[in-house]
Formats: sequence, C-alpha cells, structure tokens
Amino acid sequence: MDIAARVESAQSSRMSLTVVTHGAVITGRLAPESVWRKRVSEVLTDSAELSAFSAAFDAPAENDGPPSHLHFHVARILQGTMGIPETGGMYRVAIEDVSAWTVGDFSYSDH
Repeated sequence: MDIAARVESAQSSRMSLTVVTHGAVITGRLAPESVWRKRVSEVLTDSAELSAFSAAFDAPAENDGPPSHLHFHVARILQGTMGIPETGGMYRVAIEDVSAWTVGDFSYSDH
C-alpha cells in the first residue's frame, strides 16, 4: 500500500513492480490512477467498436483513504517464456489480491 500511495502522491509512473495475483504474474510500471484512467479512456476512444465505453474512465478517481488497487501500464502477464501482450497492456489489480511481489519488472527470453 505504501508503494501505491507514493506513486499516487508523486504522480509518477517510473516505479516498476512485479506481482503475483490469483496465480498470474503481472510485471510492469505502476501509474497513478488518474493517469491510468486517462490512458484507458484514450485507447477506448481510438477504437471504433469500444469508443462508447471511454466515458466510464473519464470520471476522476475517488481518493477516499489509501489506495486499494495497483494500476499497471506497459505491463505484461508472464506465461512461460512469453509476455502477454508483447507491447504491454493496462491492468488494475486489487492490493488485497497480491500474494507476492518484487520491485522491478521481469523480462522474458526465448533463448
């Protein structure tokens, strides 16, 4: 929670983190919720089929109390020797669902 709170207060997206949640390994950089919401909205707006959903992410983040979620961008779900998606995605993970974590992101190799 302290790492998430520091990311939120500094409005920084430089912190790399890897977490295990429900057996999935997610690695990437954390973003403040407002930055994450804006980026998700932009991606949806650019989609012909999904643009109507972008408004759901335009609402400002509610900042009542400590952060309850980690907001990843440029993130991948690690599966075997590959990361999904290769280019990185946007993930939101409930802090209470994190069973393990480490600072930094993991890369993968097929060598």
